[in-house]
Amino acid sequence: MVYDMKRLVPHDVDVRILSPLTLAFVGDGVYELMVRETLACQANRPNGELHKMSVAMVRAEAQSAAMDVIMPLLSEEEAAVYRRGRNAHTQRAGGDYHRATGLEALFGYLYLTGDIERLRVLFDAVHRT
Repeated sequence: MVYDMKRLVPHDVDVRILSPLTLAFVGDGVYELMVRETLACQANRPNGELHKMSVAMVRAEAQSAAMDVIMPLLSEEEAAVYRRGRNAHTQRAGGDYHRATGLEALFGYLYLTGDIERLRVLFDAVHRT
């Protein structure tokens, strides 16, 4: 496999055609890692406290609320990826859960396309205000 240093996936993978739930699978990990990084960099805390804080930030309700903040910032392409994720058929029902899946799909898409700077901008809009 040949890798482009600006992309995190091989050239022969077209991220645009990955299923929204596949994007969300990756984005879930990306978002959680960014939350953990943020909490770790804020201050030393007991592990249990870090866990409790991270769970509060990654739960569906918090991710749904994050979409209220970043939705006006999205490009047309990013909004389309979000909608694909939000509308994907999932095992769980509920508006917050679907919106969270959309956010995770967006983060997975941006990560896999190598747009880490854009990930930071969107994440910071929610968690640095």
